[in-house]
Amino acid sequence: MSIIKRRQPNRSRAGDIGVYLVLIMFGSVMVLPLIYATCQAFKPLDEIYKFPPTILVRNPTLDNFSDLFVTMSQSWVPFTRYIFNTVFITAVGTVGQLLIASMGAYVLAKYDFPGGRKFFTLITTALMFNGYVTSIPSYLIMAKIGWVDSYLAAFVPAFAAPMGIFLMKQFMEGIPDALLEAAKIDGAKEWGIFTKIVMPNVKPAWLTLIIFSVQGLWNNPQSTYIYSEELKTLPYALQQITAGGVARAGAGAAVTLVMMIVPIGIFIFSESNILETMASSGIKD
Repeated sequence: MSIIKRRQPNRSRAGDIGVYLVLIMFGSVMVLPLIYATCQAFKPLDEIYKFPPTILVRNPTLDNFSDLFVTMSQSWVPFTRYIFNTVFITAVGTVGQLLIASMGAYVLAKYDFPGGRKFFTLITTALMFNGYVTSIPSYLIMAKIGWVDSYLAAFVPAFAAPMGIFLMKQFMEGIPDALLEAAKIDGAKEWGIFTKIVMPNVKPAWLTLIIFSVQGLWNNPQSTYIYSEELKTLPYALQQITAGGVARAGAGAAVTLVMMIVPIGIFIFSESNILETMASSGIKD
């Protein structure tokens, strides 16, 4: 029984130290905005407007968060309603986009049917258009079918995001056809192959898609299609607070931290799983 030794990188100790120093330097630059935003949320007003500005907080306080909740409680719509709207739209939009993108990508990647290549070309072409370019046609369509000022206008467009299908298809093409054919010979049904073989092996793709979808939906005020105060999302309500001027600067800093927590938390959880999956579940022909 042979023992496989782990291959060591062809670097000296000085080279290792240099690599770590470079990584620490770039990592510090990337994490600095997060540290600054977090410290701003706990600064009193005199530190927020101090010049030259400081990164770290000297006299931490929770007054900014108390001001934020007091301001939100004065609205005639409960603060919990804004949170529910945001969580509901984000959850439904993310799940719907993941299901539709993965199923569509599976067909495009593993089946050859008339018009399949042209359809994928259309998807890649759609990637070139910014959301601001399609906002007017999207609004006209929503108004025509009567979805304006409803939840449907907020999360249904996310189902058809071309980035999801493109990302999932590129990963699914790396799954060997021999593996799927062997599953069919063993009697596996199409849905079982998709859920038990294909999806586990493209885990990095759909975790990445979840990160993009949550980030896009969570931070979207949805002000283009939703006008009723009962249906408005948390980002829209918090934007109104930050527009209050100098007196709301502390609450605005707290708003920034609140809006950062969920996307960063999703990223931290998914990022570790992505690295683990990429390292341990690769399949080659």
